[in-house]
Amino acid sequence: MSKKKDELRQSDILDRLVNMTYLPRWGVLLIDLFLAFCAYSISYFISKHLFGYVPSPMVMPIWEQALVMLVVQLFCFWIFHTYSGILRYSTFIDTIKVTLSVLLACVVVLLGNVVLKNTMHIMMLNSLIVVYAFVCIVFLFVWRVVVKTSFEFMSHQGPRTEKVLIYGVQSAGLSIAKMLQSNMESQYRPVGFISDDKTKESHNLLGLSVYPLNDKLIDYMRRHEISHVIVSPLKMKQIDPLTDLSLFIDNGIKILTTPYFTDFNLEEEKQNQNDILRKVGAIESIKVEDLLERPVININTDNVSRILRDKVVLITGAAGSIGSEIVRQVSAFKPRLVLMADMAESPLHDLSMDMGSQFHEQQFARMIIDVRDKRMVESVFEEYHPNVVFHAAAYKHVPLMEEYPEQAVLANVLGTRNVADAAVHYGAERFVMISTDKAVNPTNVMGASKRVAEIYVQALSKVQQETENGSKTLFITTRFGNVLGSNGSVVPFFKKQIAAGGPVTVTHPDIIRYFMTIPEASQLVLEAATLGKGGEIFCFDMGRPVKIADLAKNMIRLAGYEPGKDVKIVYTGLRPGEKLYEELLNQKELTQPTPNEKIMVAKVRENDYNTISPLIDELIEDAQKGMVIPTVKMMKRIVPEYKSRNSIFEKLDK
Repeated sequence: MSKKKDELRQSDILDRLVNMTYLPRWGVLLIDLFLAFCAYSISYFISKHLFGYVPSPMVMPIWEQALVMLVVQLFCFWIFHTYSGILRYSTFIDTIKVTLSVLLACVVVLLGNVVLKNTMHIMMLNSLIVVYAFVCIVFLFVWRVVVKTSFEFMSHQGPRTEKVLIYGVQSAGLSIAKMLQSNMESQYRPVGFISDDKTKESHNLLGLSVYPLNDKLIDYMRRHEISHVIVSPLKMKQIDPLTDLSLFIDNGIKILTTPYFTDFNLEEEKQNQNDILRKVGAIESIKVEDLLERPVININTDNVSRILRDKVVLITGAAGSIGSEIVRQVSAFKPRLVLMADMAESPLHDLSMDMGSQFHEQQFARMIIDVRDKRMVESVFEEYHPNVVFHAAAYKHVPLMEEYPEQAVLANVLGTRNVADAAVHYGAERFVMISTDKAVNPTNVMGASKRVAEIYVQALSKVQQETENGSKTLFITTRFGNVLGSNGSVVPFFKKQIAAGGPVTVTHPDIIRYFMTIPEASQLVLEAATLGKGGEIFCFDMGRPVKIADLAKNMIRLAGYEPGKDVKIVYTGLRPGEKLYEELLNQKELTQPTPNEKIMVAKVRENDYNTISPLIDELIEDAQKGMVIPTVKMMKRIVPEYKSRNSIFEKLDK
């Protein structure tokens, strides 16, 4: 039995050696020591020939000198970690480290030689040490150059047929090229760079040509059978992917990208070699989310920390796409307690497990509550007294709410009123409501219900400010458009349709929408929470609108298909309550800038609380009774600009 275990262990060791993709550190160190020994031996013969050698009792035997030199050299290799990098990724920095390790070893031995001569009356040959320094540096340098060159030569051989151009000539693009040149396991072979910088169009980098970004580039790629472009992560942040990559997308060029990495020859404490090789192989096709993603935004983290640190923060709708991201971002500012409230049992459980693993020291409390139930809402406020409330709980699917307007009112209006009233009664410092661009000139029930909620929150804020006594909760409303990856987003819906072979359904060829990523929207919500003085509606810079038909075509192309041929696009007509384009501001509203250029304040019509509150009471009463037509009529009375479109409720506008 023991013999079989030994055989299995030996077989496992052999398999590891055969499948080894790089030389381990101990292997590099042993080879460096062997080369140092060879260098010392050759240096002995060189110094003996050049300077002569007269045996003397004071001179240590040559093998003792070699042993001392190798021990000191081993120590210097360890100091500079000359063995920690992957040899085929060696750079100029590695050469400097090797040189310094040899020179330091020689200096240490020369100084030690002086001590030995004066104290023990023995010595090593100084001339031998000087010659060794030169020979050893050459040996170690040549050894690394040979390995690096061999791998680069071999990387151009074999079955790798996918020739790629790399878009980006800065550090990230150069790193990608170096890795692909050195990694024989990669199926991609870099044959050039693409640059939109005219000063670099005629240059060569790493032995590869740099080509300008223009229409002639596609002809060149077709002639040389180049069907892939790798975009460096740095370049993705510098360009507008949706427009700057359209040249490749429209011509069937497959676009690839990589994870973030800059320097692959890092020290052991910074980067594990296995991680390096894993990243090299992590090249993947670009996703439509990458095309729609905008440059990283900057928020004032000091201000956010000021309102959240050591506070009790309540997030309603916490298990939703926006709510869960707000939970994550809020938790990073170390509040005293994060209250996660939602009706969805399984998503809330998953969120709490995820937060517990990400934020080990943060205190969380999860609770199943229905914001439509005033008693449940008040019990949460009475027990925890939250300082800051982010109200994200809402119904938001436009066609579904056209079918159930009474439910839209109960969730979006009654739910908001319950949470807002509790915030005032229990002295919350801030109440942040998550609204939507569909509340501007609403054409559907969902947008109108959110606008009614906005009106109530603003009226409550105004009457509270006019009251001399009592707490002063700051009410802040935030509006933004469609969020990538959120529940009900068009992107995952299109992905499923493309995976099934189509058709991809688009409601109208001219329909456009604004898009924002979930993290970006959540960050701006936090920033707006710090800017509010009470009663404002903050609108976010949503960038340029995107034509949904073009989005569908790009997604089909990115999946490797041709729109209309491989995967058809079918136009189904506008859905109930849907409009061709979303507005971020009412025509009667004005905007004012804020310290954050991506956030604006909308100056809206003010409503008197004592006038609007009875109307909202009547609206909620109609909804609770299930009276659909009276419910919609009352919404149109409260929101005069609400004009139904493509809906059975259009008759109420006549």
